[in-house]
Amino acid sequence: MPRGRSSPPLRGHHLGCLPSAPACRAWETPGSSSLLCRDMALQNALYTGDLARLQDLFPPHSTADLLLESRAAEPRWSSHQRGLWSLTYEEELTTPLHVAASRGHTEVLQLLLRRRAKPDSAPGGRTALHEACAAGHTACVHVLLVAGADPNIPDQDGKRPLHLCRGAGTLQCAELLLRFGAQVDGRSEEEEETPLHVAARLGHVELADLLLRRGACPDARNAEGWTPLLAACDIRCHSPADAEATTTRCFQLCRLLLSAGADADAADRDKQRPLHLACRHGHAAVVELLLSCGVSTNAMDYGGHTALHCALQGPATALAQSPEQVVRALLNHGAVRVWPGALPKVLERWCTSPRTIEVLMNTYSVLQLPEEAMGLVPPETLKKHQHFYSSLFALVRQPRSLQHLSRCALRAHLAGCLPHALPRLPLPPRLLRYLQLDFEDVLY
Repeated sequence: MPRGRSSPPLRGHHLGCLPSAPACRAWETPGSSSLLCRDMALQNALYTGDLARLQDLFPPHSTADLLLESRAAEPRWSSHQRGLWSLTYEEELTTPLHVAASRGHTEVLQLLLRRRAKPDSAPGGRTALHEACAAGHTACVHVLLVAGADPNIPDQDGKRPLHLCRGAGTLQCAELLLRFGAQVDGRSEEEEETPLHVAARLGHVELADLLLRRGACPDARNAEGWTPLLAACDIRCHSPADAEATTTRCFQLCRLLLSAGADADAADRDKQRPLHLACRHGHAAVVELLLSCGVSTNAMDYGGHTALHCALQGPATALAQSPEQVVRALLNHGAVRVWPGALPKVLERWCTSPRTIEVLMNTYSVLQLPEEAMGLVPPETLKKHQHFYSSLFALVRQPRSLQHLSRCALRAHLAGCLPHALPRLPLPPRLLRYLQLDFEDVLY
């Protein structure tokens, strides 16, 4: 589209005469006769929500069906058929209605709608309803829906307004959309995600609960084969400071989805299961929740990784989320032990979490570490956990205690039914905890 020539700003108040106004010219778009307006006074009033000024600029019988430049025209290379490229000018356009909706100016929004602004206009790819939902302006969402805005129109990225509900006002916006006919399982065009996928990925427990109560499918799959449960288990902790809050949200979401009938063992196209993801991100409570549902502990993804592999390959932030609890839960539910040849590598990676090393070593009757394994642990770590590492390296290729050997023999005998059999044994609580690899911070 050719670049438009600059025009002097609009000086009059009567925008009902806009077709002949010098600051606005007809902008030919398919099925539209809206005018492009460059009046800075009008734009300033819109962005600041100056209702009195806008009432002067939009008197009765005028029209608010205008286009505004949100960004000046810029040259961009665009591709065409047969690999041809050309340099074209593209202008990012918006409308007064979009500006008011995105900034939460409810009274301005009502004025514009009374002045014939089109509620479903989308010159830049989004409607005003998309903007109001993304910003969490509940009152604006309500005004637009009452005016007839379509709650199921996709934006330029294929997302519907319900996909964009987040931040402040999320629940109220979502409730309004659903009340006015938004499809609870409406999918985005490219990712094929439902709003429940989005709520799960963002860790929004209350929104997920609302969607499930309104009939959202807990096992809907997106283009990658992910269910909302997989998305919830993939919530990541970005710093040790927010580890507890992140794990709590993840647990609440997973429990909610499972209670709604979600498949606890559903795999995506790469055969990743919720347990793989929960282990990889160190969500111990979620791991125990999934294991209590009877998921497959030793199932592999396409890369050949089991849940225990994922737990031991997790990020450094998992140290703040008790990785030893994840590893112990997996081993107590029949996870196949780590190949002894890989133990030095595990020791080097997890040496700052001695309990993780302890629970792994307590599944072997003999510590199969090379003599030079001590060199894999930094001196400062050896000093900090001196009691544990002294006991570890003193046992390298030495016989373990008779008590430990008895534990190994009993666990091996119950291997096929370990998680169900151990709690039923008529044993004192302390001995039962020992069989379940309770932590002692030392090796015998």
